[in-house]
Amino acid sequence: MQCFFVQLKTKLGRAYDVADALARRELASEVYSTSGEYDLLAKFYVEDEVDVGHFVNQNLHDIDGIERTYTTLTFKAF
Repeated sequence: MQCFFVQLKTKLGRAYDVADALARRELASEVYSTSGEYDLLAKFYVEDEVDVGHFVNQNLHDIDGIERTYTTLTFKAF
């Protein structure tokens, strides 16, 4: 399994709507509201053979209210 995080910038006032849409899709293991440049942080686990870029494009970019995403790949848990 590979783990990665996606930070999501939402349209003004849409963070809760986007978080609800993420929760309904049951793809993220965790979703947090955050302060700073991005509004939400989601943690995902996918099988090793899954292409993360395609996963994000196919499963997140069509959620209404998302302006921008920033994906961080992880390598090792300590």
